[in-house]
Amino acid sequence: MPQKELVIAIKGAGEMATAVAWKLFQADFKQIFMLEIQTPLAVRRRVSFCEAVYEGTIMVGGVQAKKVTDINQFAGAWASQCIPILVDPEWRSIDRLQPHVVVDAIIAKKNLGTRRGEAPLVIGLGPGFEAGRDVDRVIETLRGPTLGRVIETGRSEPNTGIPGPIGGFTRERLLRAPCSGIFTAALPLGALIQKNDIIGHVDNQPVISRIDGILRGLIRDNTRVKERLKIGDIDPRGNKESLTAISAKARAIGDGVLEAILHYNLVKEEIITYPGPGSKHEDPSGEMG
Repeated sequence: MPQKELVIAIKGAGEMATAVAWKLFQADFKQIFMLEIQTPLAVRRRVSFCEAVYEGTIMVGGVQAKKVTDINQFAGAWASQCIPILVDPEWRSIDRLQPHVVVDAIIAKKNLGTRRGEAPLVIGLGPGFEAGRDVDRVIETLRGPTLGRVIETGRSEPNTGIPGPIGGFTRERLLRAPCSGIFTAALPLGALIQKNDIIGHVDNQPVISRIDGILRGLIRDNTRVKERLKIGDIDPRGNKESLTAISAKARAIGDGVLEAILHYNLVKEEIITYPGPGSKHEDPSGEMG
């Protein structure tokens, strides 16, 4: 099937999900839609399509996403070369629209309900999924030589909890909530900061930088957070371009999803025909994925 005709649903619209959507859009998959919760929580907001939930539209890497309120608005968004973002935390639109591909890009480190059979091809990113059991393919999300690898059987590497190094820093570059409460920012996203600067507060507890750099990620002001939640990201290189740059990790994950879809479309071309809303997929081979 021509790539422009494949309908692809992406669960989540945060940083990694955005990189996946961006990569697929650049590869001429134009019928993509993304599903989000009512109040998405992105740290790297300049490279997260979920910001459209608040702002209406957002541009990342030359690709525009816009908030819609119903699946009937998808066609109009696609016609205008936009990726529609729908608030649909229960993923009901997937049952209604019957996409060809479903990508769970929530990065929750566990499966929140994605299952094989939601589409002819179901892909899960990172820990929490088992290829051949609850999804058809898993994409490795752990940094290293296998980042972005397409896993056809089994699981990805477990989450280490250690962020990738930038400028020699790992955990130090992350900002976490010191307690549960309401986060209020003292500095704007993109600010140049120094070690021990106060970035903001959670209730009355300060959020303090442990390194110098640029504030390339920060959650929205007046957001309720839980203790230890990641709420900010400092790039020690101090390069303002990093604010709007899709990371190398995110690009590799997007490459993995693209590879999985292209391979599936070539091998299973005879079964990927758009059935339309309300119909059921058929696999004459008797296999899924």
